[in-house]
Amino acid sequence: MVGEIFGMDGIIVVIVVVALLFGASAIPKLARGLGSAKNEFEKGLRESSPADPVRHIVDSE
Repeated sequence: MVGEIFGMDGIIVVIVVVALLFGASAIPKLARGLGSAKNEFEKGLRESSPADPVRHIVDSE
Protein backbone atom coordinates (compact mmCIF):
# COMPACT_ATOMS: atom_id res chain seq x y z
CA MET A 1 0.00 0.00 0.00
CA VAL A 2 2.75 2.45 0.90
CA GLY A 3 4.65 1.33 -2.17
CA GLU A 4 1.70 2.30 -4.35
CA ILE A 5 1.65 5.82 -2.92
CA PHE A 6 5.36 6.67 -2.87
CA GLY A 7 6.90 4.14 -5.21
CA MET A 8 10.12 2.28 -4.46
CA ASP A 9 12.27 5.42 -4.73
CA GLY A 10 10.09 7.27 -2.22
CA ILE A 11 10.30 4.44 0.29
CA ILE A 12 14.09 4.40 0.06
CA VAL A 13 14.22 8.17 0.58
CA VAL A 14 11.94 7.91 3.64
CA ILE A 15 14.12 5.16 5.14
CA VAL A 16 17.28 7.22 4.61
CA VAL A 17 15.70 10.35 6.12
CA VAL A 18 14.50 8.40 9.17
CA ALA A 19 17.97 6.90 9.62
CA LEU A 20 19.55 10.36 9.44
CA LEU A 21 17.07 11.94 11.84
CA PHE A 22 17.06 9.27 14.52
CA GLY A 23 20.49 7.73 14.07
CA ALA A 24 21.28 4.06 13.70
CA SER A 25 21.19 3.33 17.43
CA ALA A 26 17.76 4.86 18.03
CA ILE A 27 15.94 2.95 15.28
CA PRO A 28 15.88 -0.42 17.14
CA LYS A 29 14.56 1.36 20.25
CA LEU A 30 11.87 3.03 18.17
CA ALA A 31 10.89 -0.30 16.59
CA ARG A 32 10.74 -1.99 20.02
CA GLY A 33 8.56 0.81 21.34
CA LEU A 34 6.17 0.53 18.40
CA GLY A 35 5.97 -3.24 18.82
CA SER A 36 5.30 -2.91 22.53
CA ALA A 37 2.58 -0.32 21.91
CA LYS A 38 0.95 -2.58 19.31
CA ASN A 39 0.99 -5.54 21.71
CA GLU A 40 -0.55 -3.48 24.52
CA PHE A 41 -3.23 -2.18 22.17
CA GLU A 42 -4.15 -5.71 21.03
CA LYS A 43 -4.15 -6.91 24.66
CA GLY A 44 -6.58 -4.14 25.55
CA LEU A 45 -8.85 -5.10 22.66
CA ARG A 46 -8.87 -8.74 23.76
CA GLU A 47 -9.69 -7.81 27.36
CA SER A 48 -12.50 -5.42 26.44
CA SER A 49 -14.39 -7.74 24.09
CA PRO A 50 -15.93 -10.92 25.48
CA ALA A 51 -14.61 -14.18 24.04
CA ASP A 52 -18.07 -15.75 23.93
CA PRO A 53 -20.91 -13.22 23.53
CA VAL A 54 -23.60 -15.79 24.41
CA ARG A 55 -21.90 -16.70 27.68
CA HIS A 56 -21.46 -13.00 28.46
CA ILE A 57 -25.21 -12.42 28.08
CA VAL A 58 -26.09 -15.47 30.18
CA ASP A 59 -23.64 -14.48 32.93
CA SER A 60 -25.08 -10.97 33.16
CA GLU A 61 -28.62 -12.20 33.90
